[in-house]
Amino acid sequence: MEKVDSGLISIFQSSYSAPELMQSMRDISTLSGVLSDLGAQQFFQTPGEILRLLKIIQLLNEEALGLSGLIENTESIYYRYRNRYDDKEPPSQKRVDQVIQVLVKYNWISKQTRRIKMRDVGKRMMDMLIRLANDSLAYYMNDEIGRSLFQARRDSDISEAYDDQGISGGNKIASMIKHVQNAITLLKERELEMLADRHALPQLELIHELMNDLDVKLEERFKKFQTVEDSLVLTELMQRGTEVLTTGTNLSLGMIKKYLKFTNMQNTPFSSHIQPEKIRRFISSMFEPSLESDIPDVYQLLSFMEQNQYKDEAVDGLWIPVKFASPLTSGTIEVAVDYLENYEPIIDSIQEEEEDIVYANEEVSGVDLERHIAESNWLLTKEMIDTTKIEAYFEKQEQATLEQVVIEATTEQWSDAINALTAISALVSNKEIVISKGTEIREHKQYEKEWEWMNHEDGKDIVKRKRDNDHQRKSK
Repeated sequence: MEKVDSGLISIFQSSYSAPELMQSMRDISTLSGVLSDLGAQQFFQTPGEILRLLKIIQLLNEEALGLSGLIENTESIYYRYRNRYDDKEPPSQKRVDQVIQVLVKYNWISKQTRRIKMRDVGKRMMDMLIRLANDSLAYYMNDEIGRSLFQARRDSDISEAYDDQGISGGNKIASMIKHVQNAITLLKERELEMLADRHALPQLELIHELMNDLDVKLEERFKKFQTVEDSLVLTELMQRGTEVLTTGTNLSLGMIKKYLKFTNMQNTPFSSHIQPEKIRRFISSMFEPSLESDIPDVYQLLSFMEQNQYKDEAVDGLWIPVKFASPLTSGTIEVAVDYLENYEPIIDSIQEEEEDIVYANEEVSGVDLERHIAESNWLLTKEMIDTTKIEAYFEKQEQATLEQVVIEATTEQWSDAINALTAISALVSNKEIVISKGTEIREHKQYEKEWEWMNHEDGKDIVKRKRDNDHQRKSK
């Protein structure tokens, strides 16, 4: 799946020294710092304290979106909180001040003379925290099976919101399939319990509806990713996803059929005439019924049975429990037997070897330190500014006019001229080339271009490659 994500924007595919990657990691660092400082001030001791913190963040977020008036100071937040939320124990003015101080410290907000203003990094981080809390709330509003299906649906939504826009959502197709697998496992474990529950039909219908919905969503996701390059990578996922969704849909459909058949069976009149052949076929079909079949196996049949449903049934002397535990599989029994037969208790104490920490001193002269810093700055500059075309030009040309370098190294277009001048400026600052006024090159070529110099004499400046830098690079 990583190969599928290779064409998307992802931190795992970015260059380690890319400036934008470093900045994104700094954002994560500020998030860690905010949570750490707020945790040290006991803002995460109880769920109530966490909720109050999120409510304060929501007030700041609404102001940034223009949904409420300007926030002048912490007192505005304090009184706005008391007016907005029905909280029996609202945060004190001191607690609000503590939150604002931490957010200002990590540049999430800026505290101006008459306004507390949200910064971009703060808005993104606060939005993320609120979405995380809302997602968790929606997750826990479902039962155990519904939670896995909810996560699968969220994976589909995230893939649609991120992957379709060229940003990696984090292997959400594989995650979606995994959550459906977990839901199927839980559904099989609770199958007998649901069949014994007289109010489980709405839940079964909801599960089946979610399975059908996820089947459609998964197919849409595959179509979005299915290109020539991705087809080989997606083949295994497509097969697994199709198999999982088919199993889940058939399982939920079969449970609904059995449930309805059991319910209708209670209203079916008894017949005094026994047909042995039909009974034989029914018993035979109970051994290995398909998932979508309405024929129950013996465990499902006994699980659904109830006692004393009609007059004098209790005197028959037959007692059947309402719920049956799921039977152990042969594989589970084999694992348990093997564990008991081959179990060897550990009686020897664990020997811990202490390693001596060796510290090494490395001294660097001031000249070498300056050189290393200069090289690091130059590498960072090259990551942000493309200087390859200008450098390649001066590998063949010893010197030229500024206009000649700009046009011959790139093109006559205005955008290329801007990029070329930026690259020349970077090379000059790193002492790779020098620009001087002079008349060493008397002939000045004329070029057709989309732009003009504000000062025509600027284009006649002489750009030279510095020889000493070449020798230094070769010696290195």
